Amino acid sequence: MAKKVREKTLDTKAAREKLKVSGKPYYRSIDPELHLGYRKGKSARRWVARIYLGGGQYRVENIGYADDIADADGDKVLTFWQAQEKARAMKEKPVRTDPAHYTVRQAIADYIESLDGKPTQRSAKLRLAAYVPDALADKPVADITVQDLQEWQRSIVKSLPRAHTAKGAAKQNYRAVDLSDPEVQRKRKSSANRIMTNLRAALNLAFNNGKVPSDATWRRVKAFKGADAARLRYLTIAEAKRLINACEPDFRILVQAALATGARLSELTRLEVQDFNPDSGTLYIHRSKSGKARHVVLTEEGMELFAGLAAGRTGSALLLGREWVTNAQAKPMARACERAKIEPPISFHGLRHTWASLSVMAGLPLMVVAKNLGHVDTHMVEMHYGHLAPSYIAEAIRKHAPRFGGTKSKVKAIRG
Repeated sequence: MAKKVREKTLDTKAAREKLKVSGKPYYRSIDPELHLGYRKGKSARRWVARIYLGGGQYRVENIGYADDIADADGDKVLTFWQAQEKARAMKEKPVRTDPAHYTVRQAIADYIESLDGKPTQRSAKLRLAAYVPDALADKPVADITVQDLQEWQRSIVKSLPRAHTAKGAAKQNYRAVDLSDPEVQRKRKSSANRIMTNLRAALNLAFNNGKVPSDATWRRVKAFKGADAARLRYLTIAEAKRLINACEPDFRILVQAALATGARLSELTRLEVQDFNPDSGTLYIHRSKSGKARHVVLTEEGMELFAGLAAGRTGSALLLGREWVTNAQAKPMARACERAKIEPPISFHGLRHTWASLSVMAGLPLMVVAKNLGHVDTHMVEMHYGHLAPSYIAEAIRKHAPRFGGTKSKVKAIRG
């Protein structure tokens, strides 16, 4: 019998309870070319085996659930020690996945499960379920072609954007748009790129786990160019003030918090009183879109706002006073924009762009903006806001470029 391998961070329930939720398993080597992993998702706790196949390739297989919540039964729910034995059995008699039968649908299911505990899991699941047709989903991954994926991309561009549909409704609703409009086409291409990113991630996971022999097909499929070059909508200071004044009282708090932090809606709605640190003037975001935590630095105005919200309340209380369910902000945002005469109206996510845009135009370094927004580097900030940053090029042109005179109009605006 193989010697049992101890691991103090994994071998007891109490030890595993201290680990952070993560989409990536916590691994422990238990044999040559064999690792036992513990995947701590937001809702599920699983054991996985990672088996080295050679040539830098691994196969990852689910073993069963960990006995964190339910008692071990030696079959579907396993202790750390039982999981070790099952992992060794898998290595000795590997259950090989036949590429001829491993479908795109299975690859998507494995990918969604790997995202357990990440904020992106729900959106990826809904997006892929909505846009990957059965004809593609039921096809073996090894059999899909570049043409299959390109035709699928083009079909998304040619389709109407989906609209909110009541749960259980017989038919999906769609928004009536002019698909010949260049801006509508750009948006559809942008949507196709996002959906392809999710599918590509699922197919890459299948390749990395040894389910399919090659990833060459989807690596040759390119994203639509120029599809993400939309001009971001942001508010001026005056518009932001009007919007705040036009908001309903409980929604006003949410809007003020967004403008003070640049945080996403999901990040704000999870905040608890204890996440505000009045000494450092920061907010602690436990989990961002990337799954990483960060501290958002506040201005004096932001510190005053959150200090007032936190005053006299328990640490575990919701900082913004109430729960906000998905999409509950859309209608009050639309009403506030109408009352404040914000034209065109702005989405709630536009408040994040407002914080970033105004900060960049005021001279805040791009790296600082990226850190407060939760980006790992300045790439996204440079792409969306770099043109707003004061630069020596703009200053030099305005100082030295020629003026020709005679450009003043004699037409005066009628006032009143």
